[in-house]
Amino acid sequence: MTEKFIPLKEISPSQPSLSIPEVLTTPDGELRDALGRPLHDLRVSVTDRCNFRCIYCMPKEVFDKDYRYLPHDSLLSFEEIARISSIFVAHGVRKIRLTGGEPLLRKHLERLIEMLAKLRTTDGQPLDLTLTTNGSLLARKAQSLKDAGLTRVTVSLDALDDTIFKRMNDVDFSVNEVLKGIDAAEAAGLGPVKVNMVVKAGLNDQEIIPMARYFKDRQAILRFIEYMDVGASNGWKLDEVLPSAEVIQRIQDAGMPLQAIDANYTGETASRWRHADGSGELGVISSVTQAFCSDCSRARLSTEGKLYTCLFASHGHDLRALLRSRQQHDDLAIANVISQIWQGRSDRYSELRSKSTDLSQRRKIEMSYIGG
Repeated sequence: MTEKFIPLKEISPSQPSLSIPEVLTTPDGELRDALGRPLHDLRVSVTDRCNFRCIYCMPKEVFDKDYRYLPHDSLLSFEEIARISSIFVAHGVRKIRLTGGEPLLRKHLERLIEMLAKLRTTDGQPLDLTLTTNGSLLARKAQSLKDAGLTRVTVSLDALDDTIFKRMNDVDFSVNEVLKGIDAAEAAGLGPVKVNMVVKAGLNDQEIIPMARYFKDRQAILRFIEYMDVGASNGWKLDEVLPSAEVIQRIQDAGMPLQAIDANYTGETASRWRHADGSGELGVISSVTQAFCSDCSRARLSTEGKLYTCLFASHGHDLRALLRSRQQHDDLAIANVISQIWQGRSDRYSELRSKSTDLSQRRKIEMSYIGG
């Protein structure tokens, strides 16, 4: 049978080889991009594999049994991830999120977490060290993740109804196992757990109210995410986006009045809401209808070491080549390359897309490759 896959060199073409600046400067933790945005958040994809086939991320018709994943020697080692992360921290990164694919499929991930947990911000504080997971392995892994130094987890959960959930993950995985994982994470102290629901109009939007009711009296923070045009394989259409404003209205119309509350920090992706009776918090992430590019402080490192300055990027910068170069570049040299990349960053895809939906059809990197 002919193998079916999307060649990574086509969906993630790199720019020309990176060069080391002649004059090197020491990072001061205050790096800014071309639009004045700092570098505070690094998202690291540790695997391109996932055991789900969610239709908005890794649809089965593309990521089938013949799909070719990256060979193991192409992946960044834990030591390489820890090294590059320390350089990003010197530039001002305060938060590192481990993603995938499904990050819990990477063997011995706890060892990487132990390495990253030793890093300190430029003002001497521990990192906010987090992980996003589909929850399938979380029940058995939660305590070891916490013991290794993980701060908290975010769990993707697109429905409570088992039939709808199985339709979304497309591998017949039961929602009860994910709920057990959330319980285990809370018990282990990986909280507050954030629960992300991608809302696709006509597919799972009937689950908005059941999800809001289920998490209303729990410590977990439920967040509704507008269905986004990430990558090229999910067949995104604008009319499948349910605006966050409508999500909030539906919840209030269902007898759960909400009050808007302030963001925790500048650049937070979710708009925060509190149940008026004080029973809990929820949020909405409106990257389609209310772009938040102006405050975006996130960089993304792919499974094989390419740096992406936007979730919707079409090309990356090959940091792995520097890490494995025969020239044995030191941390200061690599830090200056990262400075050049970030200082030239002017990405604001979501803002531009809101003005021209034709932009959404351009070739972009797959979410399973760099994480959400």
